[in-house]
Amino acid sequence: MSEDQQQIESDKEMNLVGHLSELRNRLVVTAVFFVIFFIVGFIYVKEIYWFFVNDIDLELTAISPTEIIWIYFSMAGLVAIIGTIPILAYQIWAFIKPGLTPHERKSSLAYIPALFLLFILGLVFGYVVFIKLIMPFLLSLNDDMFNIMFTVDKYFKFLLRVTMPFAALFELPIIAMFLTSLGILTPDFMIKNRKYAYFILIVIGVLITPPDFVLQIIVAVPLVILFEISVQLSKIVYRKKRKKHEEFME
Repeated sequence: MSEDQQQIESDKEMNLVGHLSELRNRLVVTAVFFVIFFIVGFIYVKEIYWFFVNDIDLELTAISPTEIIWIYFSMAGLVAIIGTIPILAYQIWAFIKPGLTPHERKSSLAYIPALFLLFILGLVFGYVVFIKLIMPFLLSLNDDMFNIMFTVDKYFKFLLRVTMPFAALFELPIIAMFLTSLGILTPDFMIKNRKYAYFILIVIGVLITPPDFVLQIIVAVPLVILFEISVQLSKIVYRKKRKKHEEFME
C-alpha cells in the first residue's frame, strides 16, 4: 500500500472516530436531560397521578409496596420521555447538520417543535380514546355482575399501552417530511406500499383496543388518515425539493 493510500485510510479512521465521539457526547447530553426531567417528574408524581385519576369514577388499589414504587418510576419516566424528545431531536439534527445544505438545515430545524407538539397531541388523543371509548366499553361488559377493583399497576400499564402507540404514530407526518427532505423517502414509495401501511396500522388498532369491531374501526380510521396526511406532506416537501434542484441546475 502506498503512502497516499495509507494517509487516506488514516483520515477515514480519524473521521469515523471523530463522528463516533461526537455521537457519544450527544447521547450523553440527552441522557443528562433525561435524568433531569425524570427527577422533576419524580417530584411531581402526586400531581401527575391525580391528573390521570380525576377522569375515572373508580378508586385504584395498591396491593403491594412495589406498585407504589412502580407508579413513581412510570410517571417520572413519562415526564422524562416527553421532556427529552425535543432534546434528542435537536441532538440528532445537530449530528447530521454538517451533511445538510443551508436550506435543509433551516427547514429541518422547524421539525423539532412540531415533533414535540405531535407527540403531546398523540398522547392526548390516545387518552381521550381510552377514557371516552375503551374504558366505558370494558365497564359496560360488567353489567353489575362483578365488584370492580382496579389495581394501580394494572390500570396505568393498560393506560400507557393505549396512549404511547398513539403518541409514537402521531410523529409519522414529521418523520415522513424529514426523511423526504433528506432524499431517503419519496411519496411514490409511500403510495406504492400504502396497503402494507394500512395493514400495519389496522393491526396496531386491533392490538390496543378491546375485541370490539366498532372500536377497532374508530381507532384505526384516524391512523389511516394520519398516514394519508403524511403522504400529502411528503409530496409537498418532495415538490419543493425537486423545484429547488431544477432551479439550481438551470
